Amino acid sequence: MGRYVVRRLLQMIPVFIGSTLLIFLMVNVMGDPIAGLCGDKQCDAATSAQLEKEFGLDKPVWQQYLTYMGNVFTGDFGTAFNGQKVTELMATAFPVTIRLTMVAILIEIVIGITLGVITGLKRGRPVDTSVLLLTLVVISIPTFVTGLLLQLLLGVEWGWIKPSVSTEAGFGELLVPGLVLASVSLAYVTRLTRTSIAENRRSDYVRTAVAKGLPRQRVIVRHLLRNSLIPVVTFIGTDIGALMGGAIVTERIFNIHGVGYQIYQGILRQNTQTVVGFVTVLVLVFLVANLLVDLLYAVLDPRIRYA
Repeated sequence: MGRYVVRRLLQMIPVFIGSTLLIFLMVNVMGDPIAGLCGDKQCDAATSAQLEKEFGLDKPVWQQYLTYMGNVFTGDFGTAFNGQKVTELMATAFPVTIRLTMVAILIEIVIGITLGVITGLKRGRPVDTSVLLLTLVVISIPTFVTGLLLQLLLGVEWGWIKPSVSTEAGFGELLVPGLVLASVSLAYVTRLTRTSIAENRRSDYVRTAVAKGLPRQRVIVRHLLRNSLIPVVTFIGTDIGALMGGAIVTERIFNIHGVGYQIYQGILRQNTQTVVGFVTVLVLVFLVANLLVDLLYAVLDPRIRYA
């Protein structure tokens, strides 16, 4: 196991470098950051030259990237155009988005897997058809429509929640935004679990466990569910980074100042340091989540062993 982890960590290095390089190049060609910094009024040549020198934009792109990566390994993600350290923005944004992602993932796991098991065991029955139709409707509706509808009904019309999340963004306030963020993934987890359960029900090891006279609950939990969760865990593991980076719409609707909000503001103001810094951390989240998912395979399936 230890050798496998070391090998995977070494494989993550070129992936991380390639991803950050691609992001850096894409962000640097999306517009003129100096023009975005100056606003509607165009900066004069002297001011533009001074700003380019101050932020290192007068150097070639490859040299800017090397300088940026060198600073990243020392914990310095640069300075935003407003003079604030990007790490300070991260310190305020990431805790909020992590709490929102935790709520969304918990909703996915509890509701999605529960519905998937129920429909997988009762495939072809009315409850199975109803859940399939419901998940199809959820997948078809865009997230911003779901978010605005729940905000209007629960927040404005019925007054059950606050339409906007406060700056503290506690777990209680993030329940509805978490549900909105997890809605599409929840539908996919339900359908994926259902398919996996329905296929594995006909497996030899399940028939053997039933023939031994094991209790139905033990057959489902210890044998059927454990092996059926491998594709579900794969999806959820990759979905962690997707939820953190894809929360822009949800955070905008409920006025949550998290990662998505900061990335949106960075793109809007052409603040390259902010965008690249936040996306670099999200790349690390993706890589670590994938590594943890691979290690979890051995826990779910005893047949999997890493050398």
